[in-house]
Amino acid sequence: MGAHMMGTHQPQSELFSYQVDLERRVHAQHPLRRVLAQVDFTFAREVVGHTYGQNGHVSLDPAVLLKLMFLLFQENIRSERELMRRVPERLDWLWFLGYGLDDAIPDHSVLSKARKRWGGELFETLFVRTVRQCVEAGLVDGTKVHLDGSLIDADASRDSVVKADPATIARIKAAYAAQERKLDDTAPPSARTDINRRLVSTTDPDAPCVSKGPASGTARPRYKAHRMVDDRCGVITATATTPGDIAEPGQTLPLIAQHEDNTGREVAAAVADRGYGTVENYCDLVERGIRPHVSPMLPADHRREGRFTKDDFLYDAASDRYVCPAGQSLRPKRTHQRRQMTDYVADKKVCALCPRRERCTNSKLGRSIARHWKEETLEFARAISRLPEAYADRARRRHLMEGSFARSANLHHFKRARWRRLWRQQIQDHLIAAVQNIAILCGTVPTAVGARLPVRPKAVRGSSGAASAAVRFAFSGPHDPAGEFPAGQIDVRLAA
Repeated sequence: MGAHMMGTHQPQSELFSYQVDLERRVHAQHPLRRVLAQVDFTFAREVVGHTYGQNGHVSLDPAVLLKLMFLLFQENIRSERELMRRVPERLDWLWFLGYGLDDAIPDHSVLSKARKRWGGELFETLFVRTVRQCVEAGLVDGTKVHLDGSLIDADASRDSVVKADPATIARIKAAYAAQERKLDDTAPPSARTDINRRLVSTTDPDAPCVSKGPASGTARPRYKAHRMVDDRCGVITATATTPGDIAEPGQTLPLIAQHEDNTGREVAAAVADRGYGTVENYCDLVERGIRPHVSPMLPADHRREGRFTKDDFLYDAASDRYVCPAGQSLRPKRTHQRRQMTDYVADKKVCALCPRRERCTNSKLGRSIARHWKEETLEFARAISRLPEAYADRARRRHLMEGSFARSANLHHFKRARWRRLWRQQIQDHLIAAVQNIAILCGTVPTAVGARLPVRPKAVRGSSGAASAAVRFAFSGPHDPAGEFPAGQIDVRLAA
C-alpha cells in the first residue's frame, strides 16, 4: 500500500453557494416524497381564496402554510416556534415546502393568523380528500366500521376553573363567547353535564371538567375526539370533536352518516365496545339495516351471581305478560314515556310466599321486569351482537381501533390540545386524522388487510338462561345488510 498523509478539514463559511440542489439532497425513498406524490396541497388556494382581498399586503401561499401545519403534527413538533426554528436546519423540510436555502422563514405567528382567517373548512376538506384517496386506492371497504372516543386534555389547567351557580356560569361563558351547548332537554342530565353547569374554565370555556374514571383522580378541562375507522386497513373515515362530557353513543349515527358521505359506501356492520351498547343504539342500527357488533351493556341483575335474569322469564305475547321460573305471571303496571319502557310486576303476595324468592328479588313489592317498546328489535340486535363474527370483530377492534388512537397519541400529539377553544380543537383532530390517513396511503405504516384474530365463539343465551344452539325471533324489520337474516322469522344459529 502507498503512503497517505492525513488530511484536516478546515471549515469555512461560503459567501455563495451555487451547487446546492435540494432535489438531489432528498433521497428517493424519503417519506415526504411519498406525501407530495399523493397529496396536492395547492387545493388550499381555492378553498380559502374567498378569505383574502384584492389589494394590500401579499400573504404567504396557503399551500405552504398548510404544509407547515402538516409538518407540525407529522413530525410531532413541540410548538410552532420550535417548528420555525428547525425549518432552516432541515433540507428535506425546505424541499417539501418549496423553499431554497436563502428564502426567509416566516414568523410562527403567521400560522395562528391563518387559522383565524380560514376557520376549520380547509382542514376538514384535507381530511375528506385523504379519505376519498384511500377509497380510490382500495384501502377502504366501507361496509364494516369500528368506532370509539378518546378524551383530550385541553390547554387549560385545573387552576383556571371557577365554580359558581349555573346563572353566573352562563354569564361568564357568554362573556367569553363560549360554544353554545346543545343539550337534550327531554333527557336527564348526566353527572358530568350537571356538574359542568356550575364550573367553567376561564382559560378555555369550551372545555368542561371531566375525569378519566374513578382511578384517574380529579377532573380537569377536556375535549373528546370521536373517531370511526374502516375495518380493512384502519383508515379513519369520520371524526367529530365535542366537549369532554358528551356521551359517545350519541355520536354513532352522525359518524355513520359522515362515513357514508365521505366514502360513498353504506355501512353494514358497526363494531364498538360496551359503552355503545345502549338500547337506542341497538334499535337505531337494526332499523337502518346495520348489524350491531357491539358489546351488550349488561343490566345490574346480570352481575348478581345465582339470581334469575330477564332471560329466565318467558314473554307471552298473546296475553301480554311474563311468566317467571316458578310459573307465576308478571303483568304490565307502569309505563315510562321517556325511556319507552313498560314495567311488568308480579303480585307481591305471591312473591312473598314463593320458594324461589331468594334467587329472584329482595323487593317487598314483588319482582319486576322492564320491557322496551321495541323489545323484539332489541332482542334481535343483542343476538347479532353475540354471534361469533361479532365477537371476532370486537377482538380485532382491540388492535385496530385502539391502535389508531395509540399511534396518534405516540406520534402526532393527540392527547393534549395545542390550541384553545372547540373550533381549534376540531382543526387539530382533522389534521391528525389526515396525517394518519396519508401515512396509510403512502404505505409508511403496517396495515392488516383481511387479518382476523383467532377467537372462541360465544353462545347466545336462550329463554331458559342456558346456552342454546338456536334462537328464533319474530322480526318485522328490514333485511340484514349481508342477506343472512331476511325479514320475518330470523334464525340465529350458534355453536352451543
